Amino acid sequence: MIKKKVTGFNKKERYQVIRKSDTPKQETPAEDMRLNKFIAHCGICSRRQAVELVKNGRVSVNGDVIVEPWYEVKPKDRVSLDGKPIRVESQKLYILMNKPKNVITTAKDERGRKTVLDLLDDKIQERVFPVGRLDRTTVGLLLLTNDGELAQKLSHPSHRVKKIYHATLNKPLKEQDLEKIKAGLTLEDGFVKVDGIDYVSEAPPTEIGIEIHIGRNRIVRRIFEHLGYEVIRLDRTYYAGLTKKNLPRGFFRHLTEREVIMLKHFT
Repeated sequence: MIKKKVTGFNKKERYQVIRKSDTPKQETPAEDMRLNKFIAHCGICSRRQAVELVKNGRVSVNGDVIVEPWYEVKPKDRVSLDGKPIRVESQKLYILMNKPKNVITTAKDERGRKTVLDLLDDKIQERVFPVGRLDRTTVGLLLLTNDGELAQKLSHPSHRVKKIYHATLNKPLKEQDLEKIKAGLTLEDGFVKVDGIDYVSEAPPTEIGIEIHIGRNRIVRRIFEHLGYEVIRLDRTYYAGLTKKNLPRGFFRHLTEREVIMLKHFT
């Protein structure tokens, strides 16, 4: 159960890097590598997401569009994404962000809305991408990296990566509805069982802590909506062993070496 009180919101949203990174090094793979794996090692996205990029005809090798994700890239091949050359990043980068509200969790937005990469501005020169997604209005912990292998593992449900959210509802959560969520609910896309849920200590009954590992779209909001509640504020306070300690809203920082080891141990 979730007994620890979740911290409140920082009303002043600031955009500042806490620690800068070094200039990245680039390298050519020493051996043949599958195209989707190559793209992941370039810090573009996870291997699973890279499969879609290739199938959609956005990737070329030596000037030829390749649509087979399993195509073997050789050390001297020239690979491009949307016409722009990409290369394997030898320096892995791991950034933890306390995402503010009204920021999109994508690399770019067709409607011109602010994205999490815009918050990095020119302070991070390396190419990184967000691991998973948070809704535009959801705030809290978000990991960005160029380590496609780790991103793939963290995103896969089999690894049961722990996430804790602080949800603020439009009305008090009834005890019987709390028990229903504990027992599990059947939503339009199947059965959902949370890993833990409880009222936030020393807070009104509209404040709920919920622990999950599943990553379905808008899952926390849909759980409460299924029972007639509206989530008016949602904050991810814990992700895969990482917390928001000393990381105000709108700030980001590099993970420590110990945290990176811990993350890889999770997977």
